[in-house]
Amino acid sequence: MSFLFGSRSSKTFKPKKNIPEGSHQYELLKHAEATLGSGNLRQAVMLPEGEDLNEWIAVNTVDFFNQINMLYGTITEFCSETSCSVMSAGPRYEYHWADGTNIKKPIKCSAPKYIDYLMTWVQDQLDDETLFPSKIGVPFPKNFMSVAKTILKRLFRVYAHIYHQHFDSVMQLQEEAHLNTSFKHFIFFVQEFNLIDRRELAPLQDLIEKLGSKDR
Repeated sequence: MSFLFGSRSSKTFKPKKNIPEGSHQYELLKHAEATLGSGNLRQAVMLPEGEDLNEWIAVNTVDFFNQINMLYGTITEFCSETSCSVMSAGPRYEYHWADGTNIKKPIKCSAPKYIDYLMTWVQDQLDDETLFPSKIGVPFPKNFMSVAKTILKRLFRVYAHIYHQHFDSVMQLQEEAHLNTSFKHFIFFVQEFNLIDRRELAPLQDLIEKLGSKDR
């Protein structure tokens, strides 16, 4: 969660998405932060008793967006059109961008361009009150879960790119503990609610197994 990063890495790639103070979602976020502080991530991701699953997924999705936003913000100077001319996660995985509305046919583009498209698209979904209602009593739409799954699947690609192409830079900046904790939290969360297809996780499968085995 964002509190892990302290003030040192306050640079974000896109503006931070805030959850309004005093709202129920803000209370849920505080609950998540408190549970995370206990150090048991498997427990921290579980749906709190009596809470709505959609709301729990919404709050955590916003938080993961903010975390990845911050993590990528720390290494943007190393991720350029030249160094990362394609959006990849190692030699075997390459991603082409399409959002289904503005860009319908997948396009090949550089990693910084892809991540800009991706984070802007996620931000647009999070800002859409019909998809992510922030007011109490406003119901989540029927397609909420499929939108949340697409957001998380795409956010995973930013983690995969950072790990495969920029881990040296992350280590130079001494941010690897932050990256690992954030990714472990993300993976435990998507595993708990089965939000990302296993095939999509293939670029970081070894790391995922390692993080999981440490926690058993």
